Amino acid sequence: MELKRAKQIVASPGDIEVSYNGVSVWIDQIHEDGKTATVHLRRSLEERSEVAIAELKEG
Repeated sequence: MELKRAKQIVASPGDIEVSYNGVSVWIDQIHEDGKTATVHLRRSLEERSEVAIAELKEG
């Protein structure tokens, strides 16, 4: 995923499907480096991970 699209998804009031390694996630925060984001599994609010934005997939 590109940084611009990740920022659009975070700002969107809608529910946009995003996956990381085939698992559905929410994007919590885009980091200042513009290359990583904090995400959590849709079913677990407690488990957060820092991942490369390029590895996120929409849909």
